[in-house]
Order: sequence, then structure tokens, then C-alpha cells
Amino acid sequence: MSNGHIQAAVATSSSGAGAKVASTGASPASTTGARSVPAVTGANPAVLDMAFAAASCAVRAGAATAPETLTVIDYSKPSTEKRMYVFDLNSNAVLYTELVAHGQGSGENLATRFSNEPNTHASSLGLFVARGTYIGKNGYSLRLDGLDQGFNDRALERAIVMHGAPYVNPAAIPSMGRLGRSWGCPALRPAIAREVIDRVKDGGLVFAYFPDADWLKASRYLGTCAAAQ
Repeated sequence: MSNGHIQAAVATSSSGAGAKVASTGASPASTTGARSVPAVTGANPAVLDMAFAAASCAVRAGAATAPETLTVIDYSKPSTEKRMYVFDLNSNAVLYTELVAHGQGSGENLATRFSNEPNTHASSLGLFVARGTYIGKNGYSLRLDGLDQGFNDRALERAIVMHGAPYVNPAAIPSMGRLGRSWGCPALRPAIAREVIDRVKDGGLVFAYFPDADWLKASRYLGTCAAAQ
């Protein structure tokens, strides 16, 4: 995935929390400059717009090299809704729309607390690079390397990884009122986890969103892209 290709999909300047997205694909399309972000049923278009802009910024800043995929997790949505979206950055196709668990330390059905600190069992916000895989206590897992200093840059130390988990089970929602929760990891349904991990590993970008004022203000990949300064 080239820098130029990402910038062809996203306006070269990063967008704010209230940005509007131009849709493509099956839905009617509109354009805003060079921006062309896929529309996804049930997804917040402003969050997708922000994620694509952050990915573009990371490439321009040299923090990411030729990412093939962008995974967006919208933690402002409840765990009972599909809130993880995986995009192919070469074709702009939507590859997966999935349930994803958040950490025990982040809340019940709604995640409201986020942390970069060990032993909090909370999810982290920001932009990550997907690294390599390994077999651990949660089976086949994907290491996530946080790029947002102070918000997710201890992800490797905390073992915040993508993995499958039996508690990510939609059948449990009626009785529990939520999915099961992880120790801070974005956990997926076991039936789809390996397939998703293999698609996004080795350089894909992962963008975890929540309207947290401190992160929105401090992230070098949001607002005015640091690479442009």
C-alpha cells in the first residue's frame, strides 16, 4: 500500500471529530477533494473519516510502511453491536464487520475508561501497527504496537493483542446484556479470529476510537498531522 494510494483515498489533511465522510461503493457517492472513504452500514462515517486520515498521517510521518489494511474499532458503540471494520487499502473494500470485546477495566456494555497502564485490564485508544503472530494463552494472537505516545505506546509491554475468545459470543448477549470482556485486548469470535489476524498482520494499521478529549487533542495523527508540520 503506497503513500500515494492512501492519500488518494483520504484528504491529505487529517480530520476532526466532526468531519463528514464521502461514501463510495454500493451507496451513492459524493466527493470532498481527494477523499473517498467507504460507507459501512451501522458505522459512524466521521469515525471512519478520522481513521483513514490518521492512517494517511502515519504513512507520511514514517510511522507505518505500506499498510495493506486499516482496522477501525469504534468503542463509542456498545459491545453488543458490530463495531470493528476492516478495510483493504488497495481496493477500499470492506473486508469484515465484526463484534469485538473491550477490556474489563473499560466498562460493562459501554466502554468509558481507557488506559495505557499495566494491570488496569482496560482497552487503549489510538493508532496501532499490527506486528507478528504467536501462540499464547489465548491461542493464535497478533501483537499490536501502539503509536500514540501516552495513550497506547505500552501495548506491547501490556500484551494488548488481537485474539479469539469464546466470550465473544452473540448468543450470550440476551442473558448478559453485553459481550464477555478481555483484559484490554480487542478479542474476536473464535470462528473468525484467525482469518482476520492473518489478513491484517505484518504492517496493517488498527485505529481504536472513543471521543476522549485528551486523546483527540494530543494525538499526533489527528487534527493537524504532525508530518505536515
